[in-house]
Amino acid sequence: MNSEKLLNEVKKILEKEPRLIQLPPEGKVIFVGDTHGDLDATRKLVERYLKKPYRIVFLGDYVDRGTQSEENIRYLIELKYRHPGEIFLLMGNHEGYMIKEFYPANFWESLLREEKETYGQLFSNLPLCATSKNGILALHGALPDLESIEEINRIKLGDLNWDRIVWGDFVEEKADIIGDFYGRPQFGQIYFERIMDKFQKNILIRSHQPNAPVMMFNKRCITIFTSHAYIPIRTIVVVDMEKEVKSGEDIIIERI
Repeated sequence: MNSEKLLNEVKKILEKEPRLIQLPPEGKVIFVGDTHGDLDATRKLVERYLKKPYRIVFLGDYVDRGTQSEENIRYLIELKYRHPGEIFLLMGNHEGYMIKEFYPANFWESLLREEKETYGQLFSNLPLCATSKNGILALHGALPDLESIEEINRIKLGDLNWDRIVWGDFVEEKADIIGDFYGRPQFGQIYFERIMDKFQKNILIRSHQPNAPVMMFNKRCITIFTSHAYIPIRTIVVVDMEKEVKSGEDIIIERI
C-alpha cells in the first residue's frame, strides 16, 4: 500500500474512534510515554508486547526532538492500520501543531505545506484519553475540568479542556489551578483529586513532563517517558486489566 493510501485508511479508522477510548476489561495493557522520534524505543516495546494478552496505548508526542520522527510516526501509523484493536494512539501536544504552534518543531518544519495538512487532518482524529473499568484514566498531560468523564467525547480541538489535556502539567503543590507557565497550564494536588473524584477514577497515567516525579499525589498520578530525546531512562507501565488498580502500587513500571 502506498503512503497516501495508508494515511487515508488510518484516518478512516481514527474517525470511528471516540475521544475517550474504553479499554477492554481483560488481558494486559502497556502504557507508553512520549517517544519523540525514538524509533528504537517504539520498535523494542512493540516486538516485546504486540501479542496476546497485551494491548498498547501510546500517550502522544510521537514526533519532534528525536532524530527519527517521520520514521517513528510512519511505523506507528502502519501498526494502527494492521492492529486497530490492539494499538491505540492518543493525542499529545506535538500532534496539535496545526492548532497551537510551538517550538522546537523539527518534524513539522521539515514538511511541505500539503504534508502538514495531511498529518494535521490525521492527528485531529486521534483520541484524547483512555479509561478502564478497573480504575485507570490515561492521557498526555493534565485533566480536563468536566462534570463527568463522558464529556471528554464532546471536547473540541483547541478549547480550554483540549489545552489542559495535551499541554497541562502537574506540580507537587497543595493547590488547585496554579496558572500558566509559557503556554503550559499548571495544576496541583487539589485540582487533581477534585477531578479524579468526579470521574470516579483511581489513578492517572500520563507523560508530557520528562522531569516530573514518577509518582505524585499519594501514588495516584503516574508520569512516564519513553524516549531518549530528553533523558536516558525510558519507562512504560504494565497493567493487569482484570485487577482493580487503586494506586501506583498496583501497576508495574518497567524500563526498556
